[in-house]
Amino acid sequence: MAVVAFDGVVLGDLATPCEVFGRVRDIVGSPLYELRICSLQPVIASEHLMLKVRWRLSSLKRADTVIVPGIDNLDRPLPQELLRALRSAVDRGARVASICSGAFVLARTGSLDGLQATTHWLAAEELARRYPAVDVNPDVLYIDNGNILTSAGAAAGLDLCLHLVRRDFGAEIAAHAARVAVMPLERAGGQAQFIVHQQPGAVDHVPIGSLLQWIERNLRKELTLSVIARQASVSTRTLSRRFREQAGATPAQWISGARVRCAQRLLETTGLSVEAIAAETGFGSAAVLRERFGRLVGTSPLAYRRTFSGGGRCRPMAPAKSAGLGISQTPKS
Repeated sequence: MAVVAFDGVVLGDLATPCEVFGRVRDIVGSPLYELRICSLQPVIASEHLMLKVRWRLSSLKRADTVIVPGIDNLDRPLPQELLRALRSAVDRGARVASICSGAFVLARTGSLDGLQATTHWLAAEELARRYPAVDVNPDVLYIDNGNILTSAGAAAGLDLCLHLVRRDFGAEIAAHAARVAVMPLERAGGQAQFIVHQQPGAVDHVPIGSLLQWIERNLRKELTLSVIARQASVSTRTLSRRFREQAGATPAQWISGARVRCAQRLLETTGLSVEAIAAETGFGSAAVLRERFGRLVGTSPLAYRRTFSGGGRCRPMAPAKSAGLGISQTPKS
């Protein structure tokens, strides 16, 4: 695991992967990642201090994962050697992920062309303007394209790192890493909830955060638009407008995503059948679950279980509380 450092690196973005990946342990306490901070030169300058970096960019040649933190000034020049090293990592199939404005660094290499990407919502329009070949989505906390990932600002870097731990070692170890970081393994909603919109009037206000929590607790129910609108004490028209504005999706899209994420959690951590999980998550039938799961995750429930259940170490479990919507978005290639 290589974290790239450079002049102007955002210190919080640099520290986040070091804290998360540096603390991940197996059941006997051994580190699960070999973590290296790498730079072109031995000393780099950030806004507040100078950093002495032990490893050089040559470490990127054998890294399985490369993390690109944010940069403090979008116009700051970057050494071509750094950009070539990042592009080479992408070309050889390494997993490369950016945090916040690190998407601008990655975009300079051309690696985001033709892909969906995200960054801090304040910089999303600028990313789209500078790199029109990149499909910028400002509404999500992170986007997983397989080997190339991008995340929004600040805390979304934690979401991205925990997602990578989950991909690598499953839900149990990722949940432990989340507890160490004092973070939920999955945060409900997306970056859209943080975007500054025009202040709504009192009649037009929907307390979207508490409404999403209510939906998560009631995924097994039939959640029609009218049912949700009654819960929010607004009209269906107002609900639809405010829901999309604050959650970045329609109510139906958000609920479907929440149910899929709940199904993912149950597939990872329990031995429940697909039929039982379909009932537990409100899909009603295994066929509907398989269709929605395949559309959003890109694989079947059973294939997902084989990948993420830790070698079949699932255990039967009583009906569980519904998990929230995961904030990853995995676009189709």
